[in-house]
Amino acid sequence: MKGWSEELVKEILGFIHAYSDCHSLEAELDPEFNDLALNIFKFQYQGNPHYKRYCQRRHKSPLTVKRWEDIPPIPFQMFKETVLACEPIEEAEAVFMTSGSTNKEKRGRHYHPTLEVWDASMVPPFKHYVLPDRDQMTIYVLSPAEDVNENSSLSRYLSLAVKHYGTRDSAFFFSKEAGFDMAGLVSALRKSEAKGEPVLLMGATFAYVHFLDYCRAEGLAFNLPDSSRIFDTGGLKGQAREVTMEELYSWFKDYFSIERELSINMYGMTELSSQLYDRTIATKVKGGQVCMEKIGPAWTRLQVLNPDTLNPVSFGETGLLAHYDLANWNSAVAVLTEDLGYQTKNGFVLLGRTKGSEARGCSIAIDEMLAEQTSR
Repeated sequence: MKGWSEELVKEILGFIHAYSDCHSLEAELDPEFNDLALNIFKFQYQGNPHYKRYCQRRHKSPLTVKRWEDIPPIPFQMFKETVLACEPIEEAEAVFMTSGSTNKEKRGRHYHPTLEVWDASMVPPFKHYVLPDRDQMTIYVLSPAEDVNENSSLSRYLSLAVKHYGTRDSAFFFSKEAGFDMAGLVSALRKSEAKGEPVLLMGATFAYVHFLDYCRAEGLAFNLPDSSRIFDTGGLKGQAREVTMEELYSWFKDYFSIERELSINMYGMTELSSQLYDRTIATKVKGGQVCMEKIGPAWTRLQVLNPDTLNPVSFGETGLLAHYDLANWNSAVAVLTEDLGYQTKNGFVLLGRTKGSEARGCSIAIDEMLAEQTSR
């Protein structure tokens, strides 16, 4: 990496290490967050000509942008259309790719010159939001590990979770050869029941649907030990079969004996380097009222934008989510999604993706980025 990159990485790691136990709602950290976000924006503006021309079309530059809220968020679809990287892509330590569920030939690519920042961003929040009351837990994983899918950010996430916080009894129940080993998972869960040791189940949201279908067909149900918990990620949209999150969490209780307050959904994207979490477990452990909203670590921020204009909406109003992630130093510190949601005093509520032409502002932003490519 070039000198500026190395200094920037050190600065970001310093911020992450200093505020690893803090979250994105802590306003006292805003001045430091703002300064670092602007530094990253300047680096990306100068280091990626595609992004620079996109910003120029929106009349934004390091000379005019003085607040992190004014950094132009790049539409997440552009990770499929162009290279968003400041460092040479051939020197990347890792390339995370989207699933290509809508187009197998065109998958989004996120280049990471070093995984040091990505890993540092993942490990402390996982402990804080998933295992705030434990140093370790037996983890059973329903999705592929990193050695099965090296281009999956989720696979690396799951592997790091087991590496840092899993007991020696932890296991993955997915392989290249056999796929999802449901019978093996059933056997492991029965052993956990017998020993009375709590477990953490982790996997993509729809993997649970398939496993619960299997349990239903086989007449299986489990009474998992107290403090067991379930982690899911990815959501249920875009699948041929419609299942609501309310149905899924009800099934978790029926088939695993795990209440909603010990179920946690993680919001992550290939295009981001940090993850956001339900506050269920963290608030339950503290006692008092359990909070269902999502929140991110101190090195992330959120804006909710009007789908037509991409201007910020009023607090509590529904709009498109734009994420600001300091760990996204090599690509785009600001990423515009097609996810709808709204903010509360406790975090944000995710409502799902827009449909068709609802996100006109997002479509315009994509058109501008594509126009920049064709005009150069």
